[in-house]
Amino acid sequence: MAQVAFLPRIIVSADTSKAPLKPLRRAQRHRTSISTNKRVPRSPLQRTLKFNDEVSPHRAVSAVRLMRIELGSAFADRLNKKGKGSGDNEMGYVERTLGFRTKELDNRDLRLVTDVVGGTIRWRRYLDHIICSLCHEESTFRGMEPLLLQILRIGVYEIVKLEMPAYAVVYENVTLAKVALRPGAGDLVNGILRRLVVLKEKNSLPLPKLEGDDRAQARALATLYSHPVWMVRRWTKYLGQEEAIKLMEWNNNDPGFSLRANVGRGVTRADLVKQLNLLKVPHELSLHLDDFIRMKTGLQTVIQAGLLKQGLCAVQDESAGLVVSVVDAQPGERIVDCCAAPGGKTVYMASRMSGQGMLYAIDINKGRLRILRDTAMLHQVSSVITTVHSDLRIFADYKSDEYDKVLLDAPCSGLGVLSKRADLRWKKSLEDFEELKNLQDELLDAASSLVKPGGVLIYSTCSIDPEENEERVDSFLHRHPH
Repeated sequence: MAQVAFLPRIIVSADTSKAPLKPLRRAQRHRTSISTNKRVPRSPLQRTLKFNDEVSPHRAVSAVRLMRIELGSAFADRLNKKGKGSGDNEMGYVERTLGFRTKELDNRDLRLVTDVVGGTIRWRRYLDHIICSLCHEESTFRGMEPLLLQILRIGVYEIVKLEMPAYAVVYENVTLAKVALRPGAGDLVNGILRRLVVLKEKNSLPLPKLEGDDRAQARALATLYSHPVWMVRRWTKYLGQEEAIKLMEWNNNDPGFSLRANVGRGVTRADLVKQLNLLKVPHELSLHLDDFIRMKTGLQTVIQAGLLKQGLCAVQDESAGLVVSVVDAQPGERIVDCCAAPGGKTVYMASRMSGQGMLYAIDINKGRLRILRDTAMLHQVSSVITTVHSDLRIFADYKSDEYDKVLLDAPCSGLGVLSKRADLRWKKSLEDFEELKNLQDELLDAASSLVKPGGVLIYSTCSIDPEENEERVDSFLHRHPH
């Protein structure tokens, strides 16, 4: 596979994984992150305790994962993919963070970790409202240490949303708080969760009522459906309240996922179906794409069976596949994927080119390009892919070639994938939109300069916001009336 480093007049950060594209005309803002390995202070008892068989394994791992996501800027979806089939690795994080190990995670525990972490993140605002309401004083909630808060969120989520047996949830989360923190922390968890159980049995959870003016209703909806207030107000403005509620309900559902058969290696969807039937994994065929299969459960089984490592299939969302179907890559074409890494769409396009033509995968992130190259090798399509390490805007300034098709899957707010990326709703702000829109305009201008006369320019995002989609296209056509 060819590789090109195309970086004239550009300084590359040594940590490119934390350097997203920014508009060139805007000043870079300094960002600090909290180390994911930073230890929580522990009592003398804990310092001598290395193994504890009383603490629930899935709760200990879930609490540490939630700490890593909220304090360490890790991403929930990536941790879930890494965590599956990796119980020992997860327990290593528990030992480094809490100072002890629990019993090893079995497959059921791993599934519970995924469910608890994803659900706790999605329902964070809702859970925090309940926890704060059950504290005797708001200052108790506001001053709560991070680990204690995560344990309480887990407990409330398990009781209210998962409807686990209340006694077990209270006992095991109290035990975790006492061992990981101190006896007093366990007492606080015990008091709050027991009050919650009583209120739930009486069907009188302390939740806001949908009343008052638009602002008050937006705040109530934001709590009831656990989204930032600005998102609720924005969707209510564009969609109306009823549709905004439906969207938030969708975002809070457990997401399904899709597998794509690797046609580049001669694997058909029928071949993949046979494998899934042998593994007894429930599935259904995609209604839109011939190479895709939909699943709600069973990814753990697919991973352990080695289907992904063997390159027989890939986990890929159908929406990404639809973008590739629009590009409609043909043998012999010269195609550019402008923001390509980590390469799911690139590899899928390459698999449809029958080993003829060339696909140039451009990305500013060197580490993610390495993932793209590894995936292309695994899927046996590397012969038609050339990776280019560059900022697209600089590449377009220096490159005089023109291409048959140019795909710009632009950096965006990600508001269309909140069900799959549970933590994303808490990582975005309204202020991000102006910076993103400027970046999208600059990238679209650069991408358009690479298209040959009569060629095709495809613009896509994983956002549902009109300002990032239709308005960006309208703005582009206004700047380029020809």
